[in-house]
Amino acid sequence: MSNHRWPRRLSAAASSLVFAALTQVGPAAADEAGSAESQSPEQAASAQAQLPLERLEITSTRTDADRLDRPTDIEAVGDGSGRLFITEKEVGRVRIYHPDTGLAADPLLDIGDRIATGGNEQGLLGIATPPDFATDPEVYVAYTSADEGAVTLSRFPMDSPGQASIPASSEEVLLTEEHSEYTNHNGGEVEFGPDGHLYWSLGDGGNAGDSLNNGQNLSTLLGTIVRIDVSSACGDLPYCIPEDNPFVSVPDARPEIWAYGLRNPWRFSFDPVDGSMWIADVGQGVHEEVNHIGAGEGGHNFGWPCREGPDEYDAERCDSAADYTDPVFSYTHEGTNCSVTGGVVYRGDEYADLAGGTYIVTDYCSSNTWGVRPTDSGEYDVAHIGVLPTQVTAFGADASGELYAVNDLPGGLHRLGFEALPPPVYCTVDYTVDSDWGSGFTASVVVTNTGEDPVDGWTVEWDYPGDQQVTNAWQAEVTQDGSTVSATDLGWNSVISPGGSRRFGVQAEFSGANPAPTEFRVNGSVCEG
Repeated sequence: MSNHRWPRRLSAAASSLVFAALTQVGPAAADEAGSAESQSPEQAASAQAQLPLERLEITSTRTDADRLDRPTDIEAVGDGSGRLFITEKEVGRVRIYHPDTGLAADPLLDIGDRIATGGNEQGLLGIATPPDFATDPEVYVAYTSADEGAVTLSRFPMDSPGQASIPASSEEVLLTEEHSEYTNHNGGEVEFGPDGHLYWSLGDGGNAGDSLNNGQNLSTLLGTIVRIDVSSACGDLPYCIPEDNPFVSVPDARPEIWAYGLRNPWRFSFDPVDGSMWIADVGQGVHEEVNHIGAGEGGHNFGWPCREGPDEYDAERCDSAADYTDPVFSYTHEGTNCSVTGGVVYRGDEYADLAGGTYIVTDYCSSNTWGVRPTDSGEYDVAHIGVLPTQVTAFGADASGELYAVNDLPGGLHRLGFEALPPPVYCTVDYTVDSDWGSGFTASVVVTNTGEDPVDGWTVEWDYPGDQQVTNAWQAEVTQDGSTVSATDLGWNSVISPGGSRRFGVQAEFSGANPAPTEFRVNGSVCEG
């Protein structure tokens, strides 16, 4: 029997939590700084949702913030102010939002004079602030440069955390990578990890099918996630290479690389509890994928362009000796799905019992949204948890862990929440026309609980395929909206014990044929019978 959600359980073997050695070099485990801050078992347990994932539903409410200009990223400011920094792609601005005062009229930063915006995927793409922002305020941004589209990572120092405007002239360019041939696949996420290092994602250089052969090329930063230490400078570099980066000692490899084999990792994030990394990689033509790697574990090869999602994409560029890390979740372009927008793990307090520990991810076109949870057995529970506003480009969490999302052309900032759906009901329904005459009939409906738990409160819904209109009912409160009929218990008959039944009846009018309903739903669950 079917229900209104489609949960899945995926094996994590050979994926995010169990890793074999890579060819030539294995995933590096950062010994000193690769784990999240210590947390007691009681705290970790309380952060995990108690609600089954298939009963979770995401909600969204548009804030009163003025319309944003193609927003791309959200960053919570760690200074106790409650502010969010939001990037606007094409105009190159960083805006300030506070839930009490709305969107500030003047931007925090405007670098519109130095970004390339000729392609749809170009512009100001990502933003991050350091963990010690309150005492050492700086803003880090990723953008495509007006200088032939080079993907660029820059730092903008601030005089104080409350500085109203940052001069664009204060820019310190940290790292660039040539990206002149095509305008798409720029990546753009910037995040500080739990180890205090800065991570930055870059796409494979654009076009389609990795035509530039960057996905498996360790001599370029394209198609990778990099990890650098921005707390100091080393030699001619305005940053340092962490000694435990996985390719530091590999000849001809860029030492900044943390992971590779990615097509366009538009969004990644870190779980603030366990420090693990979630990476959503935009697919080519069939699959969108989500990858999950443990805290401090670098060196993973996600397989592009040999692999797209769980399948082989280009066999000629596969290496039989390579060890590819498979996604923990993927979905196809069936329907209107087109491009994954990676999210964050919910760790707030308001919905902790419903969604704690759940990674949220959506699709840019269809707005289908999924929840993904690691299980104690090393697998992953996955369920479709609803639909968000169209064209979500980024998620963010405020300082208390509550979630927001922005969407592209609509320019909205949305506060996200969660609700618990009723538990699934296992049932059968027997619908019988007891009598009919001319333009009227009576019918009895018998609902039987075939599950193991009592049903405490019920609403039965069905759709009449003809023009039937209910005029009277007994032993249930019945309403009709268009062709949809809803029948609700009267209190005294609200409980249906396992194996038990409840009967009610309706009287209705019709003209022409009187076909019976083909589907009945009890508390949202589809019944047999």
